[in-house]
Amino acid sequence: MIHLKSHREIDRLRKCAEFVSRVLAEVAREVEPDVTTAHLNAVAERYFRKHDAEPAFKGYRMGGLDPFPAALCVSVNDVVVHGIPGQYRLREGDLVAVDCGVRLDGYFGDSAYTFAVGSISPEKARLCQVTREALYDGIAQAVHGRRIGDVSYAVQSRCEADGFGVVRDLVGHGIGRRLHEDPEVPNVGRPDTGRKLKSGVTLCIEPMINLGTYNVTTSSDGWTVRTADGSPSAHYEHMIAVRGDTPEILTTFEFIEDVMNVPHTTTYDTYG
Repeated sequence: MIHLKSHREIDRLRKCAEFVSRVLAEVAREVEPDVTTAHLNAVAERYFRKHDAEPAFKGYRMGGLDPFPAALCVSVNDVVVHGIPGQYRLREGDLVAVDCGVRLDGYFGDSAYTFAVGSISPEKARLCQVTREALYDGIAQAVHGRRIGDVSYAVQSRCEADGFGVVRDLVGHGIGRRLHEDPEVPNVGRPDTGRKLKSGVTLCIEPMINLGTYNVTTSSDGWTVRTADGSPSAHYEHMIAVRGDTPEILTTFEFIEDVMNVPHTTTYDTYG
């Protein structure tokens, strides 16, 4: 069942979205060679404590797995999602995808960004560029009257045009009073299929795209998802609200871009 959010609820979700966006910007300050993924998580945990906010991922349960142990998912190179922070030290040329969730005043926020550690290969740079472009292509379809399949197809067609693998086993999702709500938002699909979108729907659209095969495997910890062929992966995620004929992007990458001293590529409030 899809819950359509009121203006008041979207205002609350916007606050959650801003919070996770600022956490990712704090992490961005620390991404460099020789930094451990555990350190990135510690930076996020301090920010949560400072602002008396609850990390949505820490303690999250899925099936019979042990609770997720950290505030961030930190996924390096061939790890697609759900990487557990630890003693791995970032190296020049790594890709590191950081996913962050918060629970604030009864509502949730969720966003992800893939960082380059120093100079990366042209292939990895292209992977990040296309994955990010696909995110905004998908967002552009998230308007009243369109369907989930339109969003999914936009992501899939953009990435497959460059020969990248679009992960089938993982999806985006609705968000609100729960971290994962209906509807699911796959990154593969056919136009004019799936649930119809209406104003007030709030979604997390999150392309997870591999340089090689779209197939993935899950490590023995039950959480860490890797590419089946060991190829690098990229992951970007925005929270959006369906608003008539123009989607509203609730999260922002602008805080990250300010830290990284790169030009803003989209506006905060609307798809540009």
